[in-house]
Amino acid sequence: MEQGGKPAPPHAAGDITEHVGYRLKRAAAALRGAMDRALREHGLTVPQYSCLELLDERPGISGAELARSTFVTRQSSSVVLRGLQEGGLVTRPAAADHGRALPVHLTEEGKRRLTAARAVVYAVEQRMIGAIPDRRLDALLADLDRMADALDG
Repeated sequence: MEQGGKPAPPHAAGDITEHVGYRLKRAAAALRGAMDRALREHGLTVPQYSCLELLDERPGISGAELARSTFVTRQSSSVVLRGLQEGGLVTRPAAADHGRALPVHLTEEGKRRLTAARAVVYAVEQRMIGAIPDRRLDALLADLDRMADALDG
């Protein structure tokens, strides 16, 4: 339904700052800023940390899989991986044993740095979720998943 020639907002909102999308972006930006500050002391960026976490969970995944899982382009993922490789945090063969995928693995230094960085990242997340009642966390996570699913399909 239109209001004064403009489409009506999807829910009652006084201005743009009351829209769900705006609030999600604000929360994401606050999280990114807090993580950037926390990871700086470990010499990592948020994309680098994300790659290290994924490689710890799924050793040997390809750069393309890393890109998809970290929500970046293959080109951006390649730049991140190159930095991690130059820093001695990951290894990747120069040529694939079979197919085109180059499996990526954490080095011992990568595992050590991840463990140290994980503590500060988890502290950031604890600060964030500590702002909501425990009883609402499961519902929030489910709601966020449903919103993402609604837009993915």
